[in-house]
Amino acid sequence: MSASSRPVPEGPAPGAGTGAAVIGLDLGGTKIAAALFAADGTVLARHTRPSPAGDGASAVLDALAGAAAAVDPGRLATALGIAAAGVVDPRSGLVTSATDTIRGWAGTALGSGLADRTGYPVACDNDVRATAGPELAAPTGPGTDHAPSEPAPSRETAPAGHEPPGARRTAPGSRRTGGGSLVFVAVGTGVGGAIAVDGRMLHGAAGIAGHLGHLPSPAAAGLPCTCGATGHLEVIASGPGIAAHYERLTGAPVDRLETVAVRAARGDEHAVRAITVGAAATGRALGGLANALGPDRVVVGGGVPRIGPLYWDALTAAFVPELMPPLRGLRPEPPRFGTDAAVRGAAALTTTLPLHRPGAGR
Repeated sequence: MSASSRPVPEGPAPGAGTGAAVIGLDLGGTKIAAALFAADGTVLARHTRPSPAGDGASAVLDALAGAAAAVDPGRLATALGIAAAGVVDPRSGLVTSATDTIRGWAGTALGSGLADRTGYPVACDNDVRATAGPELAAPTGPGTDHAPSEPAPSRETAPAGHEPPGARRTAPGSRRTGGGSLVFVAVGTGVGGAIAVDGRMLHGAAGIAGHLGHLPSPAAAGLPCTCGATGHLEVIASGPGIAAHYERLTGAPVDRLETVAVRAARGDEHAVRAITVGAAATGRALGGLANALGPDRVVVGGGVPRIGPLYWDALTAAFVPELMPPLRGLRPEPPRFGTDAAVRGAAALTTTLPLHRPGAGR
């Protein structure tokens, strides 16, 4: 548990226009992060605790409520936003689909359940869409490579001495604030995404919009996906997907993606192939989406891109040839926002999505 001793303003204000403090919660499979934001976006307090994912949905909701109480003991906030794993429908407040990372999470009444436990009105969304929110709110175009009060992407995201080719370049003629179009992909243990068109984040039926990992990919042909289908991008491009590809190439088990990355850095040709095939599959999929959606920016986040130049070069080399002429200046880029992106985006949901109020479901 921790609270910030010195408020640090950064990025777009989650409660802009409301004049009130708001809470942002980020729920992952292993950790819950919470932050209390002032109306101007200043972080007033922070809190983290383990996520009791194996104990079931009710225990997770209780832990989320506990995190909210810990970060706002004085009840300064007037609303709460939650960014959660799984397919989340912000209108119904339900988790409409989920893996077994959080036991029994599918079907959970996230909005009303958390509102009843905390007493706050609650807005909820998928964690990747919430993380993409600050990216969408940031200005785009020449001279706006980074959000006004954010540092450049960390070396953890864009390795020292390397910048993805053409990174932070927007589509020709783009210069907008909060009204642009965005394709955001998070490549980690899975492949998630978010899509915004003309300033509006797309949610789709049952909140499923943006699940880019379930696009068909020729590189994954015949491989079973966790969703029950075969040949989806996630199977070849996620961290576990890259590690599994390495195992298929070598016949030797590997414990995790980091091991594959280390071996690639030492010149293991099978490790290099597993990484570059996954990166290229992501690049091709994003290039096709760019033609379909005409985004101002394409942002690639998550843990897998932190492999470094090997990954970024392969992704960009596959992305660029897919582009139609009007988009030829567009390049994938790392996120502008750091570790607070998810909680900041979650807090901002309270100004853009339906609020589920305490007792409304009874």
